[in-house]
Amino acid sequence: MNVKRILLIAGGRSGEHEVSLKSAQGVLEAMPYDTDPAVIAKDGRWLLGREALDAIDAGVAEHGEHPFPPPVAWYDYDVAFPLLHGRWGEDGTVQGFFEMLGLPYVGAGVAASALCMDKDLSKRVLQQAGLKVVPWEVVWKGEPVFVGLEPPFFVKPANAGSSVGIVKVHRYADLQAALDQAFRYDDKVIVEQALEGVRELEVALLGNVHAEASVVGEVRYQAEFYDYETKYTAGAAQLDIPASLDPGTQETVQEMAVKAYRVLGVRGMARADFFLTRERELYVNELNTIPGFTPFSMYPKLWQASGRTYPELLSRLVELALE
Repeated sequence: MNVKRILLIAGGRSGEHEVSLKSAQGVLEAMPYDTDPAVIAKDGRWLLGREALDAIDAGVAEHGEHPFPPPVAWYDYDVAFPLLHGRWGEDGTVQGFFEMLGLPYVGAGVAASALCMDKDLSKRVLQQAGLKVVPWEVVWKGEPVFVGLEPPFFVKPANAGSSVGIVKVHRYADLQAALDQAFRYDDKVIVEQALEGVRELEVALLGNVHAEASVVGEVRYQAEFYDYETKYTAGAAQLDIPASLDPGTQETVQEMAVKAYRVLGVRGMARADFFLTRERELYVNELNTIPGFTPFSMYPKLWQASGRTYPELLSRLVELALE
């Protein structure tokens, strides 16, 4: 594969800005091809070259230098690698820009990115395809609130990741405060039934039309749920890879993950998250089309346990983008 140069784009205006820069740091260290970084600061302006590298090292970029579109020689690059977690990066917006340029890029296309980003719409599609999802309701900002679910339940922005803006509600009296928190991130919020005593399983997916699944991992933690701090604080969560599962359950998780990937039209990569109840029922939680690539993120660790090194994983993602 004759790859000359990769453009890695990180940061962004979402609440996952810092996570994105941590992911970029890991990818830059392991990428087997010449790679130039570009960082979108929190104000939406871009940093390039040395300023982008400095921002990645600092772990945050409050202000950028260049408005969009930045002075990038787009056609000097073979592949763009967006590592923009959350809104304006994982939701199809930047993917649409790459499509207009005709520039190959890593990861899901416009429609699949937007669909997987929206927790409500993706649940509807998965449910229609016969995959079990956790019961949920939708609340729009500014409309009357009628929630028929019994607490405890989770209140989540429909379009956000990394557990940003999520609150677990144990009594109706706390619902409005949780909604106010979630509405800071999105005008559309889902209220999702909390499943007590579940195991949280994750599987990494890689491929275009035909995806392959990694071994299944399990996330364990002491916090009330897998919140932002737990996800991105070293040692706060334990990743069991592979998960302690009987072969039949692991195979079922992998099969469900591949089906969900195909139904949602994902390309390149995704991490599929599941809940396993005490009654051995499996629920698809969500698919993340730009999973974390930090040194302690589940996605690269799952592939490492499946026999694919970090540089090999990145090389394969570039190949899939060029396909």
